[in-house]
Amino acid sequence: MANVVPVKKEQHQNIKVSTKRDLSHVANQHIVPLSAREYAQAATSYPILLVKEPESTRYRSVAMLGLEAGENLYYEKEKWNAIYVPQSISMVPFALGLDPDKEKTLTACIDLDSQFVGEDKELALFEADGSDSEFYNGVQESLGRLYDNEVMTEKFVKELDENDLLIELELTMSFSNGENKKLVGLFGINEEKLQGLADDKVIDFHKRGLFIPIHAMLGSIGQINYLAKLRNSSSDVKVANIQFRPVNEEAKK
Repeated sequence: MANVVPVKKEQHQNIKVSTKRDLSHVANQHIVPLSAREYAQAATSYPILLVKEPESTRYRSVAMLGLEAGENLYYEKEKWNAIYVPQSISMVPFALGLDPDKEKTLTACIDLDSQFVGEDKELALFEADGSDSEFYNGVQESLGRLYDNEVMTEKFVKELDENDLLIELELTMSFSNGENKKLVGLFGINEEKLQGLADDKVIDFHKRGLFIPIHAMLGSIGQINYLAKLRNSSSDVKVANIQFRPVNEEAKK
């Protein structure tokens, strides 16, 4: 169990963090948060999608790491099988959280129960005089960028939704043992609606750089084949067929 608490100099003066940290904390996650600013790099390795829980109106931007819940095909033998690592998971054991002493204020938090945290580690959060260490200053700057990216991503997804550019998808899979599986609650870019954007809207999107994450997201869908390849290289039950399909298209059949 994680024990994530706000970093406080008075309480954590002697806390340190390991120099070497891995990504074992997401070894059993099939999706992880991803900001729109990361799409161009992440699209070279992961399918990028939006997910929405049933009865929810809020979308989450994610990178897919596996073909079913609890499966991460990129983490194997303590190594990450992709060049780009999503920022949201690279900050371990740190995270953004609310400061209980300051209403609605975000602050740097740390997982005290993480294997990478302890007084016997190498990287101090605070100097002997109580000032923030260079390492911890860097952490705070990275968390600040992470927050800014999350805010930007929320605005980007809102733009997609308001312009009716999202389409609900199903990931359908068939396996060599005859089993069929389906992942639902996924959303991608509606290419038909994108092509039908009014000229003034196209110019507006172009000037604001919105087509960069849009096209990265579209191009990333092909990485689902890479996920299938990773799955087939490590499992006796092979993926025989895999594809994304619009939900409404399936409903018509």
